Amino acid sequence: MTTTHCPYCALQCAMHVEPSPGGGWRTRPADFPVNRGGLCRKGWTAAGLLTSPDRITAPLMRASRDAPLLPTDWDTALDRVAGRLAALRGEYGPDAVAVFGSGGLTNEKAYLLGKFARLALRTSRIDYNGRFCMSSAAAASSRAFGADRGLPFPVTDLAGARTVLLAGANPAETMPPLMGHLAAPALVVVDPRRTATAEAALRGGGLHLAPRPGTDAALARGMLHAARELGLLDTAYIERRTRGFGAAWAQAAAWWPERAERATGVPAAHIRRAVRTLGRAPGAYVLTGRGTEQHSTGTGTAAAWIDLALALGLPGRRGSGFGCLTGQGNGQGGREHGQKADQLPGYRRIDDERDRAHVASVWGVAAADLPGPGPSAFELLDALGTEGGPRALLVFGSNPAVSAPDAGRIRSRLAAADLVVVADFVPSETAMAADVVLPVAQWAEEEGTVTNLEGRVLRRRAALPPPPEVRTDLEVIGALAARLGQPAERFPTDPDLVLEELRAASEGGTADYSGVGADRLEAGEALYWPVPRGGAPTPRPFLDRFAHPDGRARFAAAPAGTPAEAPDDRYPLTATTGRIMGHYQSGAQTRRIGELAEAEPEAFAEVHPDTARAYGLSAGDRVRVVSRRGSAAVRLRPTGACPRGTVFLPFHFPDGQSANNLTNPALDPVSRMPEFKVAAVRLEPADGPTGGDP
Repeated sequence: MTTTHCPYCALQCAMHVEPSPGGGWRTRPADFPVNRGGLCRKGWTAAGLLTSPDRITAPLMRASRDAPLLPTDWDTALDRVAGRLAALRGEYGPDAVAVFGSGGLTNEKAYLLGKFARLALRTSRIDYNGRFCMSSAAAASSRAFGADRGLPFPVTDLAGARTVLLAGANPAETMPPLMGHLAAPALVVVDPRRTATAEAALRGGGLHLAPRPGTDAALARGMLHAARELGLLDTAYIERRTRGFGAAWAQAAAWWPERAERATGVPAAHIRRAVRTLGRAPGAYVLTGRGTEQHSTGTGTAAAWIDLALALGLPGRRGSGFGCLTGQGNGQGGREHGQKADQLPGYRRIDDERDRAHVASVWGVAAADLPGPGPSAFELLDALGTEGGPRALLVFGSNPAVSAPDAGRIRSRLAAADLVVVADFVPSETAMAADVVLPVAQWAEEEGTVTNLEGRVLRRRAALPPPPEVRTDLEVIGALAARLGQPAERFPTDPDLVLEELRAASEGGTADYSGVGADRLEAGEALYWPVPRGGAPTPRPFLDRFAHPDGRARFAAAPAGTPAEAPDDRYPLTATTGRIMGHYQSGAQTRRIGELAEAEPEAFAEVHPDTARAYGLSAGDRVRVVSRRGSAAVRLRPTGACPRGTVFLPFHFPDGQSANNLTNPALDPVSRMPEFKVAAVRLEPADGPTGGDP
């Protein structure tokens, strides 16, 4: 039996992995503060990934773009990849090669992948799928607090609160064990749909505020206006611990609750009631999720919720606070250690001379040798195969053929590239479109660390060896780096050696891991970053001061923006996307688990019954949801939980069922987050699956 952590969401629930009496492997929950001896359906079935019948167990390669993927040996595959990379760099320059990482990679993999891109490839073209997940919340938190740690407090603190506001989060389906920490507080749930979390709030005497998609910022401003109107502002806290309230109030002053009602559809009386519930509670938290952030105005919207929390005096207080619910398993650590286009390890900035000098000294190169910042994830993918864009793409742990917005467009860009290389353990849709596929170990077959949504660094342990012809991502990176002329010692394949180097590279940075040693992890110490070398961990970093030089938080005063696309006569409905309990992210893993696939075998569209009747449609009909970018053929599910005029689709399904065939790649100007949550669509009857143009 091996005790490790779940391969899925950022809760990183602890679990035991052990042989199953009937053969194979099974998981069961372990005692850990986050999951307290529980697991969700995905965690209970996670061992099915270890024996998936279509597991990739040998390198695959095409003889030509039109030829099938066929098994080959490692030397042939790696020589082919390195040779093509070298040729493309020689012809077009180092930025002809791009790297796309993942919030599912361990800290060590994320760190070494960023180092590989910048030293072995000398490219600025590296980003990761976390740009689609947490970038707006990260940008807003960094600006407000001086640091981005999803939850700057342990999850267990939530149980002591009287009220928790959840904006754009549905943990009852996406993070079920988290709901155990929300049993005592009254919940205020902000979501256009009456989700399972909203139902839990109503059963517990809480509130469900259902704004129209894309209007969260107006709602948050309306709540701030109501807080002042009702005398609930914490003026002493604002004066002592913040800056910029005057500008934030200048924005909120125009959003009296009745005006916010007209913009959002949330009754003014409910806005005031929610503010009373939150502002009068002796302990209260505001938590945001993807629903409020995945917009072309996502940074400003996340900032509006932060402004509300600051005005009520919540962040940086024991028993109260503000936080962002990180989604991917290592979504926190994955954005800290260098696989983002604008970052170096330790949450250092790649355009800061001191940060560049520090990391360059650890890597043994001149700071001038490091490339500058590159384009964001969607921009990187959208430039593939274009004039001046990357000619080759290396993908580690991600499935952008399904997860990227305007997915049909991205699939065409992948097809236009000269070389696509994917390192994965299952034949994801992106892997099946690649020229070379490199089989790598998965979660229970390798060692490493991950950082959960609380900023706690955890040890992931190997329960079994990978199949004989499977290598770890670190081994793949090291082998490619050596073929590109790098010294072997610069790219170690032992995760503990990589962690030692990561500690040095992050030392003194915002995300300081220099005190995170393997010995402390093995001893089970609760290591919340920052953990300075020789110092104590920081479970609640903002109790005394925020991370800005003057110790004060900043109000953002961001305007209440509007979606990039509005319904019209041709596309009269609004589509929004999200997760469901049985599946995770692009579904590449969970769609291969029999129990999960049987429960949710295909995509669907939720609409209000009145919407279905207006289109002459009934439950179970196959319909085509059509946007300006593409379409998805899915089953119709009429439900009163979905508001009139809105269509909800889960994004876990590929090809002609992909919700991301519809989504709008309009980007937030700060975070470069695409607008996943609002797309103008129409409904049509459908005879079969389709993913083509409308």
